[in-house]
Amino acid sequence: MKRIVTILTEGFADWETALLNAVARGFYHTETQFASPGGKPVTSSGGMKVVPDIAVDDIDVDKLDALIVCGGAVWQTEQAPDVSGPVKAAHAAGKLVGGICDGTVALARTGLLDAIAHTSNGAGYLDPTGYKGKKHYRDVPHAVVADNVVTAPATAPVTFMAEVMRGIGLADDNLEYYVGMHAAEHGEGSGKRAEKAA
Repeated sequence: MKRIVTILTEGFADWETALLNAVARGFYHTETQFASPGGKPVTSSGGMKVVPDIAVDDIDVDKLDALIVCGGAVWQTEQAPDVSGPVKAAHAAGKLVGGICDGTVALARTGLLDAIAHTSNGAGYLDPTGYKGKKHYRDVPHAVVADNVVTAPATAPVTFMAEVMRGIGLADDNLEYYVGMHAAEHGEGSGKRAEKAA
C-alpha cells in the first residue's frame, strides 16, 4: 500500500492538501498520515483541530512514497520549523516531495528548488528565503513537476493532487475523471456568480 505523509503546522491551510489526502485515501486506498513539529496537535486556519500520527523528527522516509508540506502562515515567520532533514532525506531516497503555497517556502529553504523548475504563489514570492532558484521559477497557475518534486500555488490544489498521484504511480483511467470532477466549477462559465434558486 502506498503511503503519503503530510506535514502540518499550527495555522495550516486546510484546503491545500485536503483534496490530495481525500482522493488518495478515499479513491485509491492509500495510507495517509500526518506529522507536526513535536507531534503536537495543531489547529488549521479554519479552526480544524488535528492530532498528528507522528512528529516531524520521527518521519521514516523508507516507509513513505510521498512527503508533502502543507502551506500555512507560520512558514513566513521566524517560528517556522526546520523540515530540511526529512525533506532532503526523502528526496535523496527517490521519494516524491511536494509543497503547496507556503509549503514551497519550506522547500525553498532546504535548497531543493535551487536547480529545478518550480512554482509558488507568484514571481518573487520565494525571494525572501534567499534561495538560488529564481531563474527556474515558473509563473503558472497550476502545479509544476521536476526531479520528483511537485510545487503549486495555493490556488491549485486540484493539479497538485493529480501530479502527486501521478508521481507515486497511481495515475489510472479514473484520475482524469477525478481531476475534471473537482475542477468542474472552473470550466465553462467560470467567473460567474453562483446562481440563485428561483
